Amino acid sequence: MGNVLIVDDEFSIRKTVSLLLKAEGFVPFEAAGIDEALAYFDTQPIDLMITDLRLGMESGIDLLVKLQERGLNTESIIMTAFGTIETAVKAMRLGAYDYLTKPINPDELMLRVRKVLERKALQEEVRRLRQALDGREHIRSIVAASAAMQQVLDVVARIQERDIPVLITGETGTGKEVIAQALHRTSVRAEKPFVPINCCTLPEDILDSELFGHVKGAFTSANGNREGLFQQADGGTLFLDEVGDVSPRLQAKLLRALQEGEIRPVGGNNIIKVNVRVIAATNRDLEQMVDKGEFRSDLLFRLNVLPIHLPALRDRRDDILPLAWHFVDQLRERLGRDDLGLSSSAQEKLQQYDWPGNVRQLENIIERSFALFPGPLLDANQIIISTPGKALISDVREEATLTIADLEARHIRAVLEANDHNQVAAARVLGISRSTLRRKMSQMM
Repeated sequence: MGNVLIVDDEFSIRKTVSLLLKAEGFVPFEAAGIDEALAYFDTQPIDLMITDLRLGMESGIDLLVKLQERGLNTESIIMTAFGTIETAVKAMRLGAYDYLTKPINPDELMLRVRKVLERKALQEEVRRLRQALDGREHIRSIVAASAAMQQVLDVVARIQERDIPVLITGETGTGKEVIAQALHRTSVRAEKPFVPINCCTLPEDILDSELFGHVKGAFTSANGNREGLFQQADGGTLFLDEVGDVSPRLQAKLLRALQEGEIRPVGGNNIIKVNVRVIAATNRDLEQMVDKGEFRSDLLFRLNVLPIHLPALRDRRDDILPLAWHFVDQLRERLGRDDLGLSSSAQEKLQQYDWPGNVRQLENIIERSFALFPGPLLDANQIIISTPGKALISDVREEATLTIADLEARHIRAVLEANDHNQVAAARVLGISRSTLRRKMSQMM
C-alpha cells in the first residue's frame, strides 16, 4: 500500500496515526524531529510524509525545505493545531499536497492519504509509460540492419523492467557504450544520470578517486572532499568501460559496492550508501583472466548477470552501409551540406573492407574522407582507408611522399574549403580553437 512517515513531537499523536495507517494496510514509520525524519529517507523509500507544523523548537516547514534541498519530491501532508492561510500556502509552495488541522478526523485523514497515494501511483504509471515510449524511440534510432544486432536490441527491449547488471563484450569500436546508453534509456533509471568511465585510461590511484571519491587531505592535491562517480550516478547507471583493466585492489572495492551498495571514499572512514546499476564492458576474455588469477571470479559473477556480445563489424556486413549513410547524414547536418553522398563504387569499397577498428573506424574514415575531399559525392579513390603501421592505400599512394606538415596543411585547406572558409566552423571540425587554426594557417603561407 505504501510507506508513510509520521513526524510529530507528541508520542501519542504519532502512535495514533501509526495504528490507523497500519489497520488500513500501510507501512508506518515514526520520527519525533527533523534529523530523525531525514534519517529514514537515507534508508527507506518513503511514499508519503505526514508531519506536524510545529516540532518542538523545529518546524514542519523547515523539514519540507530540507527535503527540497535534497531533491526529494516525496508527497506530504501538513497537520497542525495552529492552522492559518499563510502557513497553508507556504506549505503548498514547498510541495505539500494537503493541509489538515488538529484534532485530526480519522476518516478524513485516511481519505486524504488514499487520495495522495493514488495520485502518486498514477503519476508513476504515466512516467513509466513515457519512459517506455522514449526507450523504444531510442532503440529505433540505433542503426542495426543485421540480424545479429537486431537480436541485441531485442534483448535490450526485453529487459527494460529488469534492474540487473549487464556485461557487454566485443572488440574495441563495436559500439558497447551505445548499447549501454540504450540499456539505461529504456530502464526505470532513465531520468537519473548515466555516468561513463573508461577504466583503462587512468592509473590505479586516480581511478580509485574517480570512482569512489576522496576526502580532504587524502593525498597531496586533495584540497577538499570530492564525490566519486558512484555518488554522481546514485539512482542511475554507472558504465564501466574496459573493466578488465581494473587492478585487483580496485576489483575488491567494486565487488563491495555491487554486493553491499556501499562505498568508502579514498582517505575516508565513513561508509556511503549508493543505489547504482552497473553496466560493464570489455574487449578481453574475463573468464580466461579468472583462470589466470588476473580477475576475481566473484566480481565476474556479479557483473555478468546478463551477458550481451557485440559482433565485429566484419561479421555483420549488413550494418556497414546503413552506418556509413548514418555518419554522412550527421555530417550533412553539422556542415549544412545536404548534397554530400557516396558513389556506388565508394559504397562497394566500404562494403568489402574488413574494418579492424569496427564502427568507430568507419565513422572516422567517413569524416576524414569528406574533410580531404569535400565532395559533394565521394568516389572510391577518395575513401581514405589507412592501416596502422602502413602507408595510405594505393588510391592515394602519392601522399606517402608528403611530410606530416604537408599532410596537415592539405587537410586544413580541405576542411576550410568544405566549410566555405568559415574559420569557426572549420576549427570545430578539426577539433582545435580558432586561434590555433589561424596560427597554423599563417605557418602554411
